[in-house]
Amino acid sequence: MGNKTKLLFGIHMHQPVDNFEWVIKHGVAVCYGPFFEVMSKYPEFRFAVHCSGWLMEQIEVFHPKLYKQIKRLAESGTIEFFSAGYYEPILSVIPSEDRVTQIKMLNDSIASDFKQSPKGLWLTERVWESSLIPDLKRAGIKYTVMDDYHFQCAGFDENILDGYYMSEEGGHEIGLFPISKKLRYAIPFLNVDAAIKAIKSYKRKENAAAIIFDDAEKFGMWPGTYEWVYEKGWLEKFVQAVLADDEIETMHYGTYYEEECTRGIAYLPNVSYYEMGEWSLRADDTLKLEAFKEEMGHDRYEKEGVKFLKGGIWKNFFVKYEESNRIHKRMMELAKVRQEVKKSDFDTALYKAQTNDALWHGVFGGLYLPNLRDNAYHYIIEAENIRYKKKSVLVTDQNELDGYDKVKAVTPKHIFRFDSAHGGQMVEFDSRESCFNWQNTLTRRKEAYHQRLFEETPKEEVPMAEEGIDTIHHAAVEIDDALRNEIIYDWYLKNSFIDHISDENFCTDNFKYCNFHEFGDFSNQPFDLFVDKKSMVFTRNGGLYFPHKLPTKMKKTYIPHKHGFDFEITLSTQAEGRFKYVLEHNFHFCDYESITINGDPLLDQGTVLSTDTLEIYDAELNQNIVITLDQSCDIHYFQLKTLSQSEQGFDLSVQGISFAMVVPFSKDMSLKGTLEVKDV
Repeated sequence: MGNKTKLLFGIHMHQPVDNFEWVIKHGVAVCYGPFFEVMSKYPEFRFAVHCSGWLMEQIEVFHPKLYKQIKRLAESGTIEFFSAGYYEPILSVIPSEDRVTQIKMLNDSIASDFKQSPKGLWLTERVWESSLIPDLKRAGIKYTVMDDYHFQCAGFDENILDGYYMSEEGGHEIGLFPISKKLRYAIPFLNVDAAIKAIKSYKRKENAAAIIFDDAEKFGMWPGTYEWVYEKGWLEKFVQAVLADDEIETMHYGTYYEEECTRGIAYLPNVSYYEMGEWSLRADDTLKLEAFKEEMGHDRYEKEGVKFLKGGIWKNFFVKYEESNRIHKRMMELAKVRQEVKKSDFDTALYKAQTNDALWHGVFGGLYLPNLRDNAYHYIIEAENIRYKKKSVLVTDQNELDGYDKVKAVTPKHIFRFDSAHGGQMVEFDSRESCFNWQNTLTRRKEAYHQRLFEETPKEEVPMAEEGIDTIHHAAVEIDDALRNEIIYDWYLKNSFIDHISDENFCTDNFKYCNFHEFGDFSNQPFDLFVDKKSMVFTRNGGLYFPHKLPTKMKKTYIPHKHGFDFEITLSTQAEGRFKYVLEHNFHFCDYESITINGDPLLDQGTVLSTDTLEIYDAELNQNIVITLDQSCDIHYFQLKTLSQSEQGFDLSVQGISFAMVVPFSKDMSLKGTLEVKDV
């Protein structure tokens, strides 16, 4: 029979913690269920499975048939289980101790449920840093998987990546398996004959391995894949073809690792898969990278350029998106006090908050999906409730690493956070009872894929099913003027208590499109902070510009109390003119269809004239957010929407409601008010 190619085949199953129930049901119906239904017929086909801990909990409780199938395949020796962090964190961005604990949690769960002790690790989003190695070893891991692109970034040629390599950090050793890009794009997208040919191309030398470990969701949940993989029988035909081929042998990663010699030594840079490197760049840099690739040409890039032309690193998402950095640093703040709190329910909330999905964005919604950010904040607030109990405190920190103080006001019912780096603005507004953050909005930003909406290109033809189907990285999308009209970019962060000095032309439209005239420098510039036992005071010696600067001082005072806080904003300037002072708020809600504004149903955009009160009724939480001023104002508002890329093409999501409370301007202005949350 000659020398066989060893097929190391693995699937990765994951859903974000507390994802919608219908998403899990859909995943089981079109992907996980039919996949294991087919594989149960062929127990001799050896393969690996990684399933995040939370998803396996859901499968065990709500989908017992699927759970039993997985268990039977494990008992028959068909499945090798891979570990990871239990709640699927990016390991390199959580503390060392939490890495080890989360991996051991999943190890213990697998040992209890499936009688295996995992030695392999699924590297979440394939985000690699060599500093992980000692912690992986502490957790009992012997080998992990990552893309062949990781190796190419270190100078390896693609055609030699047909086995595992060894690496080390501080003397701690680990095996590294390179996942084949060729196979990732072939399985399950090419026809079976082409997929088999791709597997058999790995015959460089004796005991070569064809290595594929990829998202299970490609087998049914990605667009077009359910019909292709199951209704047209791709998966069953593929498994039958592999088992019938005398030149292919399916094998567990662990068996290959123990029986075969390493291909050598490898030291790899901080890197994830290529697309992630593109996504983590700022939009203009992503477009430049794409232009360089086009200039180089596809063939030359694949042969030579892949080693040298790279995107960013995963942690760039914390630089690119302040909202992501804020969630991450809140999680890190909690991780630092875990040993002080010493409560198991605190630990569980912290680990759930470490789930990766809400922290980044690419072809998947991620950060742009409000429910994922809601889930992250739910567990951050839950942990804070355990930490503080009924205490009322004012705490300052510089956890976000930008050099500016943040201040957190904890009251029995709420948590408010303010940021001196950005206008002394409110950046977190939590209901402790509901574990919900009303300040969980998202700023409208330029994304590289927006460029596609302005390019008049013909729709790509999707290959016929006999040849294969497109991956979501190449799928064509429908584009129309309605989508183009939603591309709006904000020049400041969409927090609350944002100060604008504008003119009499300020209106709902230019507020929505963020093209109103701004004379001041208070909306996105730092303030000085003073905190005592009862209040927070932010001051800035700034200016108004006509076009030359006229010195202007602003002072913002917040005094927390049981149901919210009192505030006072004073401004003194040498400027004179017919200006408007605008106090902007941006609030996020679960269900926008049930929101009322001053008693009226929420519109896409609207205006309330001559009032001293903004009252927002949140029917989902059955609470009123009430902002009362000591003078009359006009209120302009619109639904804050973002246009983001997703598996289906483009998604238009409501991220919040933007409110502008407009009052007359004067050289020595004083505005007092109260923000309160009232039970209904």
